[in-house]
Formats: sequence, structure tokens, C-alpha cells
Amino acid sequence: MLRQITPFLIALALLSSCKKGTTTNSDKINESEEIADSIPVAEPKIEFAGIEYDAAAYEVDSSKIRTNQLFADLLKPYQIDYSTIQILVDKSASVFDLRKLQAGKWMTYMVRTNDSVEHLDYFIYHHSLKEKVVFNIKDSAYVYLFESPVDTIQRKLSSRISKTLYHSILENNTSYELGIKLSEVFAWQVDFFKIDAHDHFKVIYDEYRVDGALYAVGNISSAEFFHRGDTFRAYYYLQDDVHTYFDDEGRSLRKAFLKAPLKYSRISSRYTKRRFHPVQRRWKAHLGTDYAAPRGTPIRSVGDGVVIAASYTGGNGNYVKVKHNATYTTQYLHMSRRAVRQGQRVTQGQVIGYVGSTGLATGPHLCFRFWMHGRQVDPFSVKIPPSTPITDEHKEEYFKKRDSLRHELDLLVLTQKPTHSVDSSETNTENSYPDL
Repeated sequence: MLRQITPFLIALALLSSCKKGTTTNSDKINESEEIADSIPVAEPKIEFAGIEYDAAAYEVDSSKIRTNQLFADLLKPYQIDYSTIQILVDKSASVFDLRKLQAGKWMTYMVRTNDSVEHLDYFIYHHSLKEKVVFNIKDSAYVYLFESPVDTIQRKLSSRISKTLYHSILENNTSYELGIKLSEVFAWQVDFFKIDAHDHFKVIYDEYRVDGALYAVGNISSAEFFHRGDTFRAYYYLQDDVHTYFDDEGRSLRKAFLKAPLKYSRISSRYTKRRFHPVQRRWKAHLGTDYAAPRGTPIRSVGDGVVIAASYTGGNGNYVKVKHNATYTTQYLHMSRRAVRQGQRVTQGQVIGYVGSTGLATGPHLCFRFWMHGRQVDPFSVKIPPSTPITDEHKEEYFKKRDSLRHELDLLVLTQKPTHSVDSSETNTENSYPDL
């Protein structure tokens, strides 16, 4: 009997011993969690202007440069000695001219705080949204230019024009640069000085973004503009190594002349046979079109041609006269200064001078005059022929592309209030850094 009980007692003792010394799976998990909680977790690295840093170890502060602040003034609060400042000045010579620091531009200080004494490791000057000048003071002082990567996204925008084209562009959260590009695409079809409440537009174009913020407006791939009862469409196409805009029928939108010699101005006086002269104080013919604009506004030649006069008279002030062909000649009066000389060949859109008030003028403006067959005429009454259309060898490819682009434009729906749609590739429109 004892022999039978003894093995049983031994087995029972062994089983009890195993229970006391064995850890279950759940015990192991709990123990692992306790160990994990006791291990410090490394802070994720942050990258700015090409610098990767630990957020817990740095204080990062951005502010704007004030008027009359010099480079040395910006570093003085951080006890940077003059010998180091001089080294930075010398090393920046090949990267950025410090004499061109601009008040109102952003700057960023990166101060190390993980030791007993704060130390300025990096000073960053925001030259532009894309370009930042980095002054490294952490190890050996040196300077370099950091260029942020540029992302390209496609935007699709449709809008009725509430006040002006500019207002509608800005209401749709994009740059006024788009308005300039649209005015250049339709410079020969739309009179942007006569926009009315029924006008509207659709446009598909590229935007360049840096860190999610708008950097620049790229090419317009297609656009539609409804103006005073007429609809004009434009499609961007490469023909014979030249990108040009063509219409639905493959005709070039580029005419022989621009609609106006200034980008976005205001007509203050039109061509008329009877106008009260503001200086001479008498009624007389005004055989030109006056564009009111700020002094220094660039004046463009409305077409290709040769400068046949670049001079000064008491009435005209500084002026330039361009002969375009045997039929057409244009003249530009009251310039603050000329940018071309007599005998020089100029191209359409080339800057030939700048708005001023020389001669008989009460304020800065451009008097634009237009000759046809040697007689001054109203430029808005002249029908100008188009330039080279799509050639036969390009027609099949062009019309296929036109159909695709027009389908995209047709899908854009106009609403009463300005609106816009953004391609799905645009994911971040917030600027992570100071918006310049």
C-alpha cells in the first residue's frame, strides 16, 4: 500500500513545484509591457530646410526682419561673437549677398536647449518660399542655399466674374499670376477693359507648390472664356517646336497685335474726334487711347516691328514709334524712360519703355496711337487677321488632344458664386512655414 501511495505523493510534489516556478504566456505579456513602459521612446526626427533635428532638443522660432536690421544685429541676441559673424559673412559671399537682406522677409532661429546653455545652431533666411539661406553655427561655421522640392499639381477652376478678373482669381484661392496668364492667352480675343457681369471662364492649369503652399502658376493646358456673347477656347499645343494656343478649329489665338500695350490697366480716355484737353484747356481731337497706370509700369510693343522713332518732344514727352509692316504703325507717348533705340527690331510683347508723365500730361499714363495706311484710327475698330494655324501634318494629333481637353472643360460646372475644383493629387494646401 505504501509503495502505491509514494509515487503519487512524489508526482504531486513535482506538480506543485512546477506551478510555483512556471510563468504563463499572459504573465510574460504583462512583464514585457512593464519593460517597454520603462524604456524611453525616441522622439521622431523633424526636417526643416534640409536640417534633421530632434524636436525636444531645439526651440525653433520664426519672425520677420525689421527695417534697418543688419546681419550682425540678427545674431547679437544669441551672443555670437564678431569673429564668427565675419566668417559667416565671408562664406556667404558665393551663396547670397547679405547686403540684400530685405525687411519683411522671414528668418528662423534654431536654438539647442538640451544642455545647460542655450546655443544658436542654425540661422535661416527665407529668401523665397523655395530658397532658404542656411547659416550653420553648430560645428564649423558655413553657409549653403537650400532649395525645397517643388510639387506640380493640376487645378481646374470655373468662375463667373463678379467684379474684375483679378477679384475672381483671388476669390478662388490662387495667385493673380493666373489672371495675367489668362489675359495673355486671350489677349487677342477678349477686351479685358470691358469685362461685364455676364462674363465667365473655365481653366485647367498647373500649380507649383512648395511645402503645400502656392509657389507659382504653371502652364494653362486649356481654357474657355465667355465674353460679351462670344465663347473663346484655347488649347496648348506644340507645333514645330513652338508651344502655341489654338482654338476649336485649329486657328492660332495669336493675332498680329496685342489688344493693349499694358497688362491690366485702366482706359482713362478713348480715341475721339472731340475731347476737352486737361492741360491745354480746350476742345480738340484725341486720336489715341489713354491708359492710366502707375509710373514705371512696363509698356509692351503690341506687335513685331522696327523702331522708327525713339525721341522726345514737348507735347509727346519720351515716346517710341514702331512700324510693324506696310499697313500698321503704333506710337507710345509720355514714357518716363525708353527701353529701345531707333532702328532696333522688337518683338510682340517686348518691353519698349515705362509709363511716365513727360510732355503734356497731368499724371502718369500711356497715350497709345495706332496708324493704318498712314492714318490714325481707333485700334478697337480694326479687325486683325490671325497667324499660322495648325498645319496638315499636325491636325489629326491636335484634334484628338483638343477633344480630350474640351471634354474636361465641359465637365466644369459654373455656379453663381466663384468656385473651384482641385485635382485629387492636391492633398495639402496648408503652408507649414511662414507664408511669404
